[in-house]
This record gives sequence, structure tokens and C-alpha cells, in this order.
Amino acid sequence: MVDHAAPDEAARHAGKKARIKAARDRLMAEKTGEKGLILVLTGPGKGKSSSAFGMVMRAMSHGMRVAVVQFIKGAMATGERDFLLTHFADLCEFHTMGEGFTWETQDLERDRAAAARAWTKAKDLIRDDRNRLVLLDEINIALRYDYLDVGEVVDFLKSEKPPMTHVLLTGRNAKAELIGIADLVTEMTVVKHPFRQGIKAQAGIEF
Repeated sequence: MVDHAAPDEAARHAGKKARIKAARDRLMAEKTGEKGLILVLTGPGKGKSSSAFGMVMRAMSHGMRVAVVQFIKGAMATGERDFLLTHFADLCEFHTMGEGFTWETQDLERDRAAAARAWTKAKDLIRDDRNRLVLLDEINIALRYDYLDVGEVVDFLKSEKPPMTHVLLTGRNAKAELIGIADLVTEMTVVKHPFRQGIKAQAGIEF
């Protein structure tokens, strides 16, 4: 059975929502700026790259050209890379430049060299203003371990990023210098994770 609100309750509800809408409309009317954003997704929780690839898909749905550089992930196949290269190679340029997680390579100089190659590729893609969104997946890990100089990354983004290009940087432990210049920063937290219950990474969820 559906409960129907009394007339005075319905009127109060409508009046409240009308006031909220009017305030929201005023707020939105004041937001007229447009720019290419620097976006940072960080924190220990799952979902940073997943969210980033959601933005990649959203940008492509608007006909925007995008590019992806993966700083840590290596040869292992991932669903997002296979999907984008198979179906959207005309809109998405994808470069997997890492050699796997740091505990797999166990070679500092090799990790630094891989990060340097990835950063060189990233700079070329960002400078190309045909790319409206460039995702630097897990660059924060390379910065955390000082495989790259965070000052150089920050200076490049401030001085050479085209005005309307969005750059999205993911990975836990984002450095303060990067957070300082970002337009948007989201920190993912851990509440529960199946790995802690002895469940391995699941296809379609983790990769």
C-alpha cells in the first residue's frame, strides 16, 4: 500500500525543493569558467584506475581523443587495455610502459629507466593538443619511489600543458607538490577488500 503525503506535507516538501533548486541554479550560473584540469586520484583504496578509465570512456563518448600511459603495469593483459585497443584505437592511444610492480623487477635502475621512458612519452602526448585527456596511470607510484623528479613533473604541467587538455594522474601516495597544483583530488579509502579474506584478484574487477 502506498502512503500518500498530506497536502500540507506535500506543499512543504515542494517549497523546500524549490528553494534548493533556486539556490543551485544561482550557484551553477556563477560557474562559467572552463579549462583543462589536473586531476589526481590517490589513496590506499581500490578504484583509482577504474575511475580513471571511466573518465577515459566518458571523454571518448564526447568524441574527444584520449591517450593513456601506464607507468607500472607491465605485460599482463588488462581488460581496459584490450577493450580500448580493440574497439577504440581511433580515439585512444595506449602505451603500457612499465615492467611490473617494483617487487617483481627488484631492479632500481631498470625501474628508473622504465619510468623515464614513460614520462618522455607522456610529455609528448600532453604537448599534442589533439589529446583532450591524457591518463598517467600509476605515475604516483613512480613519483613516490623517486623514479621521477616530482618538481620536473609539476613544472611541466604548469608550463607546458595545453590550456584545454585534462591530465589525470593515479596511484596511491600522491606527493604534496602534485596535490598542490591539482584542480581535483580524490582519495580512495579502504573499508573492506576481498584480498584480505584470501580471495585472489578477480578478472573483470581487478584487471
